[in-house]
Amino acid sequence: MFRPSEVETAVQVLDESLAGEDDYRWLGAFDGESLVGCICWGPTPGTEGTYDLYWLVVDPARRGQGLGTELLTAVERRLRAAQGRLLVTETSSRGDYAPTRAFYEHRGYTRAATIPGYYAPGDDLVIYSKDLTDGDLAGTTA
Repeated sequence: MFRPSEVETAVQVLDESLAGEDDYRWLGAFDGESLVGCICWGPTPGTEGTYDLYWLVVDPARRGQGLGTELLTAVERRLRAAQGRLLVTETSSRGDYAPTRAFYEHRGYTRAATIPGYYAPGDDLVIYSKDLTDGDLAGTTA
């Protein structure tokens, strides 16, 4: 579902991370030698305990099997252990992103804001956040 420019950005960020850049953290899920999912997050500059979730990607053949939930839960637990207090993520309002929005809402994320026409006319930015201080990992397993 990602635009080519988004894929290009993700690859660039991964390359920078592999070269030692610490602003972005990655966690991968593997089936043997095959990468079947990954998640990228990092601290939000100028904040105390706020983190941005940049990408959560699961192989289309593995969707609906709990892999995205496991990756997200693993990051939430790591952030809680590091005294993280807020996790923020952004997505699109396009119809093909409806499952993505439902995914976050089902896992306790609150729709915090919408910026109309952000990505393109008719394609709004939808911002979700989750308070990590409540200790609630309901509906998740990892």
